Amino acid sequence: MLSEVVDAVIGADTHRDTNQVEIAYPSGAVIATGSFGNDSAGHAETLAWMFEHAPGPRLVVSIEGTRSYGVGLARAAKAAGLPVIEAEQPSRKARRGKGKSDPIDAHLAVLSALGLDADKLPTPRADGDREALRILLCAREELTTTSTGQTNRLKALLRDGGDADCRFARGKLTTTTLSELVKRRQPHQASREQAVRHAEIRRLALALREAARMLKANRAELVAIVNDLVPGLTDQRGIGPVSGAQAIVSFSHAGRCRNDAAFAALAGTSPIEASSGRTVRHRLNRGGDRALNKAIHVIATTRIRSDPATQAYVARRTTEGKTSREIRRCLKRYIARQLYRTLTAAMASNLAATA
Repeated sequence: MLSEVVDAVIGADTHRDTNQVEIAYPSGAVIATGSFGNDSAGHAETLAWMFEHAPGPRLVVSIEGTRSYGVGLARAAKAAGLPVIEAEQPSRKARRGKGKSDPIDAHLAVLSALGLDADKLPTPRADGDREALRILLCAREELTTTSTGQTNRLKALLRDGGDADCRFARGKLTTTTLSELVKRRQPHQASREQAVRHAEIRRLALALREAARMLKANRAELVAIVNDLVPGLTDQRGIGPVSGAQAIVSFSHAGRCRNDAAFAALAGTSPIEASSGRTVRHRLNRGGDRALNKAIHVIATTRIRSDPATQAYVARRTTEGKTSREIRRCLKRYIARQLYRTLTAAMASNLAATA
């Protein structure tokens, strides 16, 4: 256990303006507590306070919200050479009988760390290129969601605008079509309704054309970073820059998942027992990182449609009596294993190159 290999654990409950910090012995006995500002000066003060009160050199910092309000403190602690682990938000069961306050939450962060296996610590996700990919994926999701709504609105306006507009609503809104809509002139002696409709159609067409340009640029950036981090990943069947980027973001860094089974559990592709009576079977896992699960699902679907080896596998498993869901579950588990091995080898190679 972690409590057997450290001299003290520091727990931090982070907020927008301040961080509540506690340092405790491996037994859980409190050594000192303090409240510090959540800025660069406050982080420096926190680290000085930690080293002043630490009973030994073997320290671990358990921070709640390492990718939220605690990101600054986590980065400062890492820069100072301290191992950082991510403390989960206390559950209702953990809070029962203890109440709710910042010092209580900092102490719960300490207790949650002390009960962990020292070889299976939940380390925060990596920064750098991995964080750049995460930002690009968030931007892409926002652009896609917004564009979908704008496309639906534009087609509705075109559909209700008469025969001249209906022809645009029936087809795909390509860049050429959008440019044509932007350049159209308002009808002569148009009514107020027609003028408003024309202006809104033009506005939406302009927005969609700009979104298409930004999505293209977003994809190019994803391709460049993915190929730098994991060369050859997008050459594998069914893996594009978006699904590859999501796999890298969820994998984060070598050591976050101890083996391919842990990565499959993270991806929600680990088999779940679903046997009953004489029926012995497994089902898909509905937990884990759903964004990673979606990426693996896209890879599996693409391979089923276009990869001869995968199609042969599906045919063989079908003759064995497996359902399409069971076959998909097996495929997704195989893809998770393949991704884990590819990413682990690439990240280890990158680490050796920078060492």
